[in-house]
Amino acid sequence: MKTKRSERLIDMTHYLLEHPHTLIPLTLFSKKYESAKSSISEDLTIVKNTFAQRGIGFLETVPGVAGGVKYIPKMNKEDIEQFVSDLVEELNHSKRLLPGGYIYLSDMLGDPKWLRRIGRAIASQYMGTEVNSVMTVATKGVPIAQSVAFYLNVPFVIVRRDSKVTEGSTVSINYVSGSSFDRVEKMELSRRSLDMGSKVVIVDDFLKGGGTINGMISLIEEFNSEVVGATVIAENIFKGERSVKEYTSLVKVENVNAEDRTIEVSPGNFLSSLS
Repeated sequence: MKTKRSERLIDMTHYLLEHPHTLIPLTLFSKKYESAKSSISEDLTIVKNTFAQRGIGFLETVPGVAGGVKYIPKMNKEDIEQFVSDLVEELNHSKRLLPGGYIYLSDMLGDPKWLRRIGRAIASQYMGTEVNSVMTVATKGVPIAQSVAFYLNVPFVIVRRDSKVTEGSTVSINYVSGSSFDRVEKMELSRRSLDMGSKVVIVDDFLKGGGTINGMISLIEEFNSEVVGATVIAENIFKGERSVKEYTSLVKVENVNAEDRTIEVSPGNFLSSLS
């Protein structure tokens, strides 16, 4: 059915937002709206300019017969800086202080507004790199991985510390806990969850000693796969040497005073990793 330009713009924008990193042929829009490709191209130019101006993302045009348009939901650096600033402000409250210097995040990980911003910001770091999967460990990391995976348009996989019959056969490894180097723990992943030779991004809520991330790295190696990077929401205070060296954190816990129940949170090294 023939549609007005205003209707096409709204519908195309919705379609693009719901299909990130997907090459969409112009013929799809042309047939859907019964409009010439030249008109569709003009519409997409409007969308492209608006996305760029509003910090929504970028539209990449692929020329040729098999070409089309692809939506890249990458945040610009200014928006990411504002997001990290908002995150620091939200977390810099004594009410969020938990024993061990941890920060209470469960409410934010259940809030779609925060999750969208967290997922999109983390995904923006890896949009210039080939990624086949996002990995996390159950349970707090699951919503983070799901949000990041959406914006990268790849599957996410969940590492578990206990066997589930519904997982089928699994690959398991033993790893040394980063927060207690004298404790050996186990984690496992379903053989069907991750393809051999995958390029994997690791995400989690907290980083302390780094044992959990280091364990996931070892598990990824069992699948002959490659770690593209590791990102956490919060990097906690840790005395000593972490077992993982390469990682980025959105925020960093600088200081905790248990007596006064005060906490000091600052931006992590995430911003410095952005080009």
